[in-house]
Amino acid sequence: MPSVRAAELLPEATWIPPDFTHYEAASRALSELLERTEENVRRRSIDEAVVDGEYADADAAREKAIAIQLAIRSELRLPASIGVSPHEVVAKIASDRAKPAGVLVVAPDTTATFLAPLPVRSIPGVGPRAEADLAALGVRTIDDLRRIDPGKLRRRFGRFADELRALARGEPTPPSRERSGPRQRSVDRTLEEDTRDLGRLEPVLDRLAEELARSLTEERLRYQSVVVRVRWGDFQQSQLGRRLPAGGAGIELLRTEARRMLANLLARERDRTGRAVRRLSLAVQELTPLAQRQTQLPLDSSDPTVKATIPSEESRDTT
Repeated sequence: MPSVRAAELLPEATWIPPDFTHYEAASRALSELLERTEENVRRRSIDEAVVDGEYADADAAREKAIAIQLAIRSELRLPASIGVSPHEVVAKIASDRAKPAGVLVVAPDTTATFLAPLPVRSIPGVGPRAEADLAALGVRTIDDLRRIDPGKLRRRFGRFADELRALARGEPTPPSRERSGPRQRSVDRTLEEDTRDLGRLEPVLDRLAEELARSLTEERLRYQSVVVRVRWGDFQQSQLGRRLPAGGAGIELLRTEARRMLANLLARERDRTGRAVRRLSLAVQELTPLAQRQTQLPLDSSDPTVKATIPSEESRDTT
């Protein structure tokens, strides 16, 4: 639960202060260990990463996962839970089911069977509110998603309904991969409780900025554009972005720009329906090596050509 809620429930608790410097050092060490194991490693957060590899069968994948787990324990003295699947979202669900410190392999032909009995709350992006909304429709397990009228689900969840049903069939929508054009990096968090309180959202956004900036520093990359996206309680999405004339690197500019965009998004929403935020995302785009500066002419955020690539100080809603 959110620490704010925990403090309300148990005001006499003793709080141990966090040591983010130590956490980040451990996270970097984990990345280095994984990169020695496989070439394609994508860090998703300070304590989560995706490792892509090709294996002959499920047994070979399990052996590799156990080897990684043992290396993490022996070299870093840390426990790790590992989920294995051809589908990233299923691997994430499996890793959660493998806790504490287990390994769970979901073979390709068992994906739908594995998912069917699990509660819908197991799905990344489904929080307490979405769980309640699904329960009102008679949906409590992932298998129930296959049986419900698609129209009912779509009227409540928009395009997210199609993602849910694809997952229930054992054919989850793969995460987008950029085939060409500017590269980007992004991080996101689903909140435990929907909120529009800027005081509660800013610390979450700051942590996203820290994670993103650290990753860019390690890869020696600079960014030209910053985008903040929110998914509202009604599952619609809005985003606000800005192309920085001089580009940027490091945490300070990224955090400042992200906070300003989030405040503007909430201010504009206050004049409309007053929806609360369910999921918060931060992205940087048009990445270039840190030693290389952009050779094209800087564009002002009011230049209409900017809108062709990224919404510049414009809020955009999608369903």
